[in-house]
Amino acid sequence: MSTQTFIYDHVRTPRGKGKPDGSLHEITPVWLASRPLVALRERNALDTRGVDDVVLGCVMPVGEQGGNIARMAVLQADYDQSVAGMQINRYCGSGLEAVAIAAARVMAGQADLAIGGGVETMSRVPMGADGGAWALEPQLAFKTYFVMQGISADLLASLHGHSRQDLDAFAAQSHQRAAQAWEAGYFDKSVVPVQDFLGLELLARDETIRPGTSVQSLATLPAAFASMGTQYGYDSVALQRYPQLERIEHAHHAGNSSGIVDGAAAVLLGNAQAGTQHGLKARARIVSFATIGSEPTLMLDAPSHAAQKALARAGMQASDIDLWEINEAFSSVVLTFMEALHIDPDRINVNGGAIAMGHPLGASGAMILGTVLDELERRGLRTALVCLCVAAGMGSAMVIERV
Repeated sequence: MSTQTFIYDHVRTPRGKGKPDGSLHEITPVWLASRPLVALRERNALDTRGVDDVVLGCVMPVGEQGGNIARMAVLQADYDQSVAGMQINRYCGSGLEAVAIAAARVMAGQADLAIGGGVETMSRVPMGADGGAWALEPQLAFKTYFVMQGISADLLASLHGHSRQDLDAFAAQSHQRAAQAWEAGYFDKSVVPVQDFLGLELLARDETIRPGTSVQSLATLPAAFASMGTQYGYDSVALQRYPQLERIEHAHHAGNSSGIVDGAAAVLLGNAQAGTQHGLKARARIVSFATIGSEPTLMLDAPSHAAQKALARAGMQASDIDLWEINEAFSSVVLTFMEALHIDPDRINVNGGAIAMGHPLGASGAMILGTVLDELERRGLRTALVCLCVAAGMGSAMVIERV
């Protein structure tokens, strides 16, 4: 019988624009990853000798972000040297997967306290920096009808009949909800400002939210993936895989896709005995989690299947979930998810998402898990499901319940 695993605390950094002029660009990935760890220790007066492991997601683990950044962050955060660290990569699901791995160790009785989270400094280590076996192996690319993810997003929208206006309306709502949440102070509890080595504050709020975003303003932006689809032949490849379509309607652009940002997050997990020993109060328990694979060309339709798998493991149905949080990689991902599980728009991503605040690849899963837990507490609700689409046709999901 597995040990119950509780969430005792969570923190995240604000998300900084993932470009050289972003507010977090000047600090290294290791320093950024260490900030949530420091905050967890200080907020909870945590004796770090009791932490068995720190698992961090990182999707581009190369250069200054490579070499097991989790262990480096542990050392930078001045945790006891006995605390181990491990970096994992399940693409965009890495942050949630790191939490699941840490929780699994507690459930198995092989850890008492563990931390799961993630980091991505996209302004310094850009997407694609690690190469990639899928794109660079011709045999595999041909066999699996490889296309870039932006083409998959437009393919998903085309298959489900999502118009440009549908996608832009969802994107505008994301910005509006995020701006309202910040103004109402909903993120104040869990976002820790980032300071540099000298103690100078660099960023205290998410940097990419545009409160004035509207369907009309988004309509002026050009489709981001149309030229890629024709110039490199990706449209033809996708249509070979999905011949029921006459053409791919390119409707995604910079405004209805997730933003490129820097950020880090951490979630403190443990069993009941460790919580008592360290004077921690449980905020929620991990009910179930699941990952799943899906058709790799379409790539982005797995979240609903992962959610259903996690629900089945929990003995629950979609109607048992009070709040939903799905990573806004692209507008079409969330719209497809809502349709598949018949979700009320007023119960999903209620404080905005990655379209407004950005998607720091390795950290997003841990970030949105914390966001929905805070919102459950604010509303006095009980259950939530967190889900992310994952590159190469995968999805990750987790069900939590307040205690």
